[in-house]
Amino acid sequence: MVKNLAERFLVTGGAGFIGSAVIRFLIQETEHQVINLDKLTYAGNLESLDMVSSSDRYSFEQVDICDRQEVERVFKEYCPNVVMHLAAESHVDRSIGGPAEFIQTNINGTYIMQEVACQYWQSLQHEEKESFRFHHISTDEVYGSLDDSGLFSEETRYDPSSPYSASKAASDHLVRAWHRTYGLPVVLTNCSNNYGPYQFPEKLIPLIILNAIEGKPLPIYGKGDHIRDWLYVEDHVRALLTVIKNGCVGETYNIGGNNEKTNLEVVKAICAILDDLVPDHPAGIERYEELITYVEDRPGHDQRYAIDATKIQQELGWEPVETFESGIKKTVQWYLNNYEWCQHALDGNYNRERLGLLSLK
Repeated sequence: MVKNLAERFLVTGGAGFIGSAVIRFLIQETEHQVINLDKLTYAGNLESLDMVSSSDRYSFEQVDICDRQEVERVFKEYCPNVVMHLAAESHVDRSIGGPAEFIQTNINGTYIMQEVACQYWQSLQHEEKESFRFHHISTDEVYGSLDDSGLFSEETRYDPSSPYSASKAASDHLVRAWHRTYGLPVVLTNCSNNYGPYQFPEKLIPLIILNAIEGKPLPIYGKGDHIRDWLYVEDHVRALLTVIKNGCVGETYNIGGNNEKTNLEVVKAICAILDDLVPDHPAGIERYEELITYVEDRPGHDQRYAIDATKIQQELGWEPVETFESGIKKTVQWYLNNYEWCQHALDGNYNRERLGLLSLK
């Protein structure tokens, strides 16, 4: 277990959505040292860390996890006790149009992180070696699609549908293999759909918020009946740190918000909140819901995800704090208050157009 109050956390992908939330929590709520290792792709934004970047416990290294020499340098220079591996290409639509980046980052990058971490761990002595942890953060999408019943448990068979989920499934298998073959002390977590502040606007919730207030169409795949289990990002962060501190080596823990909603329900909830918070509607509409537009479905679109979080709740005592209703209100308000951050995050690289269309031709 990680017990030292001044552990050194190496967080890969720390400028991304979940990674930046982890770092903000570690700097603001603990005494840990934090090293942020991030390539700064389109979805990485250091502005998400403005509030903690001046801390003397925070360091940033712009490094690609596929660059073994640089990853080795970071391990040697900072001597981390804990690795939280969040760096990944994560958008399903992008993986449909360009799977190569997902293979490179999610599979090859995880392989390099494992190799370097394992060699580093083997060089440690006594208590440092005993307390070292490699935490691999993954997704429920590796399990494939559920019908209208049942939940994903830690024992659910992998059945990925997209290049993204297949690449994450492969990385999960690599992490387990390095534990079973080389003894590397790992823990794994698979989470449901995260939402909250600082999420890049290609994802459903921030995309809908920004499009709505600008009077643009609110695109929904198919009939809008695809179901996801929504997890507020700060609840996820608490779960991740609970697993690091108290989880058993070699074990997997599923993390879910117990908030199943159809995509249409999510979009209508956002519209209703905006009707109250921004009653000055764009020209031509009286309610934001009028902007909803149904578009051709994504290829291989999984129908339903739902997490059984019994294991982490019973064994480690974690439960989500936010309901979907409380979390979505906080999220909408944050994006309204931080419109400038959204514009900087987009920075001309993505204009909220639909991605993943190549496979539809």
